[in-house]
Amino acid sequence: MQLSGVSIGVVMTGSHCTVGAVLPALKRLKSEGALITVIFSYTVNFTDNRFHTVDELKKEIATITDKPIITTITDAEPIGPNKLFDVLVVAPCTGNTLAKMANAITDTPALMAIKAQLRNQRPVIIALSTNDGLGCNARNLGYLLNAKNVYFVPFRQDDPYNKSTSLVADMDRLFDTVVYALKGKQLQPLLLGPLGEAG
Repeated sequence: MQLSGVSIGVVMTGSHCTVGAVLPALKRLKSEGALITVIFSYTVNFTDNRFHTVDELKKEIATITDKPIITTITDAEPIGPNKLFDVLVVAPCTGNTLAKMANAITDTPALMAIKAQLRNQRPVIIALSTNDGLGCNARNLGYLLNAKNVYFVPFRQDDPYNKSTSLVADMDRLFDTVVYALKGKQLQPLLLGPLGEAG
């Protein structure tokens, strides 16, 4: 197994429509031996929606990992001093979380987990799901693309003609991104063609 004994934190933020695509990626990580702990943003922890209820999501995650979900800033803070994770994956990562991360704002469990991981100069992987990745958030994306210890799951415009600024990561490539990031490398190609096109 490629990730036997590797400790992975998985931060889930409020792109509710993308959470369903993340869960199979978590199962793949688990099947390869990873030890997974999930961290919820406040939005994920408190918001029922048309894609899932909070209870349904927690039950699904319980089938993947037997570790308790981290849901508070206080519980996320020890990630830094205790060096809990070899790698931290933010999937899905909303534009809101992306912007706060780029501007050193720490006001949710998700952002505390990210801050704590970067404090240890260990890899943070971002799996985008945002409607404004090529809009106002493009400046934050550009900054983080050049940030040390930050890696991205390859992403694309998911609907370039109807939502021209929207970006979404290819969750099928999350596993390979983790493997590369643990070696200090960015999986390539980073920019993918629109859905339905080669690449």
